[in-house]
Formats: sequence, C-alpha cells, structure tokens
Amino acid sequence: MDSVDDVMSIAEMVEERRHLTAVAYRMLGSRAGAGNVVDEVYRRWYGLSARERARIVQPLSWLVTSTGRICLARLAAGPSNRPDAPAPGRPDAHSAVSAQPEPEWNSERGGPGDRARHSLRARRARPTAPPEHDAVSGALRDACVAQTPEALVALLAPDVSVSFDGGGKVRTRVRSVHGSRQVARSLLTLLAPRPRTTLNTGSVNGRTGLVAHYDREVAAVLTLDVAAPYVVQVWVTLNPDKLRSWT
Repeated sequence: MDSVDDVMSIAEMVEERRHLTAVAYRMLGSRAGAGNVVDEVYRRWYGLSARERARIVQPLSWLVTSTGRICLARLAAGPSNRPDAPAPGRPDAHSAVSAQPEPEWNSERGGPGDRARHSLRARRARPTAPPEHDAVSGALRDACVAQTPEALVALLAPDVSVSFDGGGKVRTRVRSVHGSRQVARSLLTLLAPRPRTTLNTGSVNGRTGLVAHYDREVAAVLTLDVAAPYVVQVWVTLNPDKLRSWT
C-alpha cells in the first residue's frame, strides 16, 4: 500500500522523467520515440503491484534499466516495427490513477466534534465567496513556500484529502491521502523549495488555485475546494500531457 512517503518533490519528479527521456534519446536518436519509451516504462512501473513496487529499493535504477531494455528491443525490431503509440488493448496509463470518493467524517467522536463537523458540512453546501477563497488559497501557498507544517494544518479541514493525477507518466502516488496532517506532509514534500522551482496562486478552473513551475514550465496545478476557512479537497495535476497547454 502507498504511504505518504511515496510523494516526491516536483523537482525530483520532473528531473526523473527528463533523465529517462535523455537515456532513451541517446539510444534511439528520436525525441518522439524517446517520449514513447518513457511512457511505456511508467506503464510497466504502474503495472506492478504495490507490493512489487515496495520491494524495489532504487526505483530510478529500475526505471533506467527498463528504459534501456525497451530501447534495445525496439532497435532490434527494426524501424518498421517500432510502435509510436501503445499497442491496441494495452491498459491506458490514465486508468492507473483512480478517482477516490470523498472521505466520510469519522463518526466515532461526539460532542463539540460533531457540531464542528455539522458546521463544516453546512459551509461546504454553500459556495465560498471569491474573496474568502482567494484568501485561503493565498495562505495555503504561503504556508507551503515557508514550509510551516502547523500553519498549513490550520488551513486544512480535519477530513481533507488530496488526489494526484500523474496520468501514469510520472512517478507519484496512486491513492489519495486523507487527514490534515497527512495531507500537509504530502503537500510540503511535493512543493518543497528547490532551485528553479516556484509556486504561485493563479486561476484554475475559474477559481484561485496554485501553479508550480520548474524551469519556467508548469510542473503541477493544484485545484482547491474551499469551505472557508478551510481547504476541504485538493486535486494535484502532474500529468505532463495535461500541463502542456498551461506552459
């Protein structure tokens, strides 16, 4: 099963894919072919069971080795047999990331906790006014940039969850993360300050969200569901294909 520790920083994620692409390009001499090989490598990675992935001590070494093997197989097959797209019938990489249902409130706690949950449910049912949404989004961005866990936890609802859409094309979590402290930890890891990495607020689906750049390219887009004063759901888009139009 995935753990919060499976989350990588954006810099690590982008550099890993770039490294694999460079390896494939050196072997094939084709940028399109290299990208296709790297997509296939990640399909094979997500084709492993969670237990099998957990047994791989050095994932990057496994990915590089798989890249080399696929390239050698395609070179041996000859130009006419080198596929430019996944073979018919192959599972779509996007299916590796399944949508997670919104978590239910923990019903075991009573008293003030029940009243707080009822109040938050009521706020969820009402659209958050844009100024409030903007303020919460900006505070979330500041807490991530400053890497202040307690400030970030204070902005998250107790049952907040975060889902990652890598489209099977980068190495990220498959399952959602639930709970304010776990979500805070995963966001701080993902958005950890690194050279060439920036994080800003921006318009995402008509509301203020977060946009992370690496080397001036959009590397992640975070959509935020806000029931002021809390963030109740985060969707992180990491799929390079979906981010291309942003860049």
